[in-house]
Amino acid sequence: MGIGIKYTIKKWLSSWNPAMYKGLEYDRLTHKIIQKVVRPDSNCIDVGSHKGEILSMLIKQAPYGLHFAFEPIPHLYDKLGRSFGQIAKVYPYALSNEVGQSNFYYIENAPAYSGLKKRDYQVRKPNIKELIVQVSTLDEILPDGIVIDFIKIDVEGGEFNVLKGGKKTILASRPVIIFECGLGASNYYHTDPSKLYDYISEVLNLKLHTLKSYLAETAALSKQKFIQLYDSNEEYYFIAHP
Repeated sequence: MGIGIKYTIKKWLSSWNPAMYKGLEYDRLTHKIIQKVVRPDSNCIDVGSHKGEILSMLIKQAPYGLHFAFEPIPHLYDKLGRSFGQIAKVYPYALSNEVGQSNFYYIENAPAYSGLKKRDYQVRKPNIKELIVQVSTLDEILPDGIVIDFIKIDVEGGEFNVLKGGKKTILASRPVIIFECGLGASNYYHTDPSKLYDYISEVLNLKLHTLKSYLAETAALSKQKFIQLYDSNEEYYFIAHP
């Protein structure tokens, strides 16, 4: 079944749920951006790979590139290894800005909400199972000298820490980065949108757009606009790019 048909079916099924529809729209825009920026030989990273939907897109778009996937939930990591282990490097780590072990909150009836910290769960009576997982950083794991072209980060609120833990890699490669950042998740990691904007623009020297405005090639987000979007939760997926 092609992605267009899948999108139409999911759109119809999610029409009663605004949050689900928003997520579906972000998936569609992410796919369009991957088609736009990822070359056949691009090296890509999928942080929070989950079931491998984005990883699959990246491998299809860049069959001659190197691909790295990170997923700490054991059964999802095992499934990714079986499905993609021959064509991607799959790691069982939760990425952050430090190396070690941490509690990880696996939501059995809504795995997509799982993460290193508890957060708002848009599911009735979440079944929370506490795991111990290995934590690492992009800079610790990636081989020296490899140039990364594209990164997707979706770790249910801890995206700022992943960016901090990948500082050396990002500065050396200057990739396109799609990342989640929004109330209900990021605030549980004490993310300050002002500091995040400054880190991306001043430390990493990258511009910020919403996914839609990036594809439309309109002006980059100002700091004031980014904070407004974060505080209103009007948008919670963004793209950082050279």
